[in-house]
Amino acid sequence: MSEDSGRGTGLPEDDGRASGNGRLTGGTGGVADAPRIVLAARRDGPAALWLIRHGQSEGNVVRDEAERQQAQEYVLGTRDADVPLSDLGREQAQAFGRWLAEQPRELHPDVVLVSPYLRAAQTADLVLDAAGLQGLPRGVDERLRDREMGQWDGLTWRGIVARHPEEAERAKLVGRFFHRPAGGESWADICLRLRSLLADVAQELSGRRVLVVAHDVVIQLTRVLLDGMSEADAVELVTGTSYANCGLTTLERDGRGLGLERYNWTVPVREQGEQPTRSPDAPAGR
Repeated sequence: MSEDSGRGTGLPEDDGRASGNGRLTGGTGGVADAPRIVLAARRDGPAALWLIRHGQSEGNVVRDEAERQQAQEYVLGTRDADVPLSDLGREQAQAFGRWLAEQPRELHPDVVLVSPYLRAAQTADLVLDAAGLQGLPRGVDERLRDREMGQWDGLTWRGIVARHPEEAERAKLVGRFFHRPAGGESWADICLRLRSLLADVAQELSGRRVLVVAHDVVIQLTRVLLDGMSEADAVELVTGTSYANCGLTTLERDGRGLGLERYNWTVPVREQGEQPTRSPDAPAGR
């Protein structure tokens, strides 16, 4: 697998470009050729939407080690919102910023939206500083936060099965898209807040080039919404893509709306000599 391919997405393995005409694919079985109404994909709105995941966090490192040790839980030492970047994560963010500085000025963002979580805020700071874009208008929006896991917070899937066996079985029955851990969020819940965010962006940031710094599932579900994917296609996209730290997804506007150009693209980080990492933020589930 290429670092940029995104399994199950139909993307080639060389450069992370979208396949075919650059449009997202999806649809419901049996009606794939029928016209689809995609409410999130407005004809007006930003000129471009670039989304990057935060750099590797200390939480990513702790969780990866718990998985290697086949542990049931991992301890962050702070609430999830306050987990900082690791040293490598800081280097990844600076590398992305250096790459951005080398791009044509007309491609630079003119406004930035950031998750309120510390790891995303630190990534935005480092990217903008390295790119020489410190003065850009910036908004912090709670709708860009990572998934809330409720009682599953701090548990690996192994720990969930051991400590909440009935809920683990219910999760398998309900499915990844609609299952909500007790006190947490489903993917469908995240989609609801992202629909609201995209509507505000379309209204308030029309014609602007918007950079979003957020989390893996937030970026993946934004793509799901802008394509109007079915549940099955959404599950295939999210579970089939190990979204990279500082991975870039770009959508550019044409006459039909926002069209996908890159998805989960790690070339900016690698070109600057840093190592991409693909640590998930939440239990993988089954």
